Amino acid sequence: MTAQTLAALHPAASQQTFRAVLEALARPAVPMALPSQPLDVLVPVIAPVLALADLSTGVCVLENAGDRWADAVATATSAPTWPAEMAKLVAAIRPVSDDEVRGFARGSAQAPEEAALVALSVRDVLGGPRRWTLSGPGIRGTACIAPKGLPTGFVAARADAVAAYPAGIDILLVTDDGRVVGLPRTTTITEEN
Repeated sequence: MTAQTLAALHPAASQQTFRAVLEALARPAVPMALPSQPLDVLVPVIAPVLALADLSTGVCVLENAGDRWADAVATATSAPTWPAEMAKLVAAIRPVSDDEVRGFARGSAQAPEEAALVALSVRDVLGGPRRWTLSGPGIRGTACIAPKGLPTGFVAARADAVAAYPAGIDILLVTDDGRVVGLPRTTTITEEN
């Protein structure tokens, strides 16, 4: 992986990624496939940021020590790099803490568009230790997922982050094989053990 590889991301792949993100947020709990072309050169959780970033959108890549994805994304998109609590687009390659989830930009009632879209890397959206029942706009009745790779207190932390609707964060769960599930701020999550 190099910054040049990311900069060469084909416009069609960017458009397909954008479409997958929109569909995922419009239909929570339904896994959408990211296009395969960028996934052969990058970690999938980076794809939404690459497709959505521009010169005026603050971006943050949360990564493990020694990774160079943040530099590559900044070079490929020319988007400014901001701290996680201020960024409008966040890609978390490494696991996030409950406090980080609570700390992402939420916008305000007057400016909900200032909130963050946070892409979180998960191993899978099914088969995790806790089952989630989702309800809200875009879901007919209820739907269930069971993500693998999120902290134990994630559901409570996310509830705190979306409690002041219309302010709140929107989340994308991105699997290693390139599936994305949207959790918009309007989605209610009930966690079962």
